[in-house]
Amino acid sequence: MTLITETSKLVTVFGGSGFIGRHTVRALARRGYRVRVAVRRPELAGHLQPLGNVGQIQPVQANLRVRWSVDRAVEGADHVINLVGILHETGRQSFNAVQDFGARAVAEAARAAGAKMTQMSAIGADAASESDYARTKARGEAAVLATLPDANIVRASIVFGPEDGFFNRFANMARFSPVLPLIGGGTTRYQPVYVVDVAEALALTVDGRARPGTTYELGGPEVLTFRECMEHMLRIIDRKRMLVSVPWSIARIQGAILGMLPNPLLTTDQVTLLRSDNVVSEAAKSEGRTLAGLGVTAESLDAILPSYLWRYRVAGQYTKSNLA
Repeated sequence: MTLITETSKLVTVFGGSGFIGRHTVRALARRGYRVRVAVRRPELAGHLQPLGNVGQIQPVQANLRVRWSVDRAVEGADHVINLVGILHETGRQSFNAVQDFGARAVAEAARAAGAKMTQMSAIGADAASESDYARTKARGEAAVLATLPDANIVRASIVFGPEDGFFNRFANMARFSPVLPLIGGGTTRYQPVYVVDVAEALALTVDGRARPGTTYELGGPEVLTFRECMEHMLRIIDRKRMLVSVPWSIARIQGAILGMLPNPLLTTDQVTLLRSDNVVSEAAKSEGRTLAGLGVTAESLDAILPSYLWRYRVAGQYTKSNLA
């Protein structure tokens, strides 16, 4: 058992109760760090407590739109990780408020506390992008580096794992629908990366293993088109479904309609994002700004997907124990 003391490094993780967050909290706890999990609803973060020793993980209330709560969550921290991001806007949770203003607020609070910082971003972040998501991600990166020049930026491609919103969503759709849509023909390329590998990379920045002021790009060992991702998923769940190409123009109309729902399957901004490949750049690879550069060996889809997509297979074909 790791000994946790008052002198153990304190890491504040904004968004620590989410998909990437819970794995990051686990990676930090295993290293013996004290972890303060800053979330809007701390009463819903109880599932994080078993990831560490008694008293090691402390949920606190914080909202990136409320500056005093951010300052309070960062007070006394040695390192701050900001994982907060949104895929679509709802009410006051706008791209600008969360991914631009919010990142700046966390960076300013970290600077005032004398803490180091790691900002979670995404491959495709681009200040000149037509996508609001990608543009505000880039502005958030710039705000963090302007405030804390030695901060680390971590960009990831599609992140997969047991609670992911990508393979799980389409596998569940395949249970009920005879067709799966391929927006723009499904030619956009991705480099899916395992959530545990992403969490390890984030923890390594806290360890001081990353180059200060450096942007890292995280991708898995395989580059696949959207179509290939769907084919891969269907093979694992052993279902045959028709893959139907959806022209960009039709996809935008669908995005406009679906985007009005509380939790939309598609928005026009996401359609814009789908036009661009989402893979690690050649510059990042040549400069060692990757998982490999941090000393992390990336897990493949084949090694991980069957461990959680088994539940979408046709009932009675096999059970989880058959994976052993």
